[in-house]
Amino acid sequence: MKINVQSVNFTADKDLVVFVNKKVESLEKYHDKIVDGDVFLKVQQTSEKENKVTELKLNIPGHDLMVKKEAKTFEEGINLCADSMKRQLMKIKEKERELQH
Repeated sequence: MKINVQSVNFTADKDLVVFVNKKVESLEKYHDKIVDGDVFLKVQQTSEKENKVTELKLNIPGHDLMVKKEAKTFEEGINLCADSMKRQLMKIKEKERELQH
């Protein structure tokens, strides 16, 4: 799976990009037909602590899945996105299985 990581308003360090890639790649065990993924990391200019916005978009044949989370750190944000995406992938997989039977 090809994963495209984009950081907006800042430069993501290598460790963060590696972490994001590992997290997104781990979603492949919940759906085997993921074409590619886009991750957008944004820093919002606000006084609130939860100013890190993480968006995760996955392309699956017939579906474009999108999750957006705000958190204090990008690591926390990508964890929240991955958990949410995992649930979506499992639902889709279940529906596909039901359609085959």
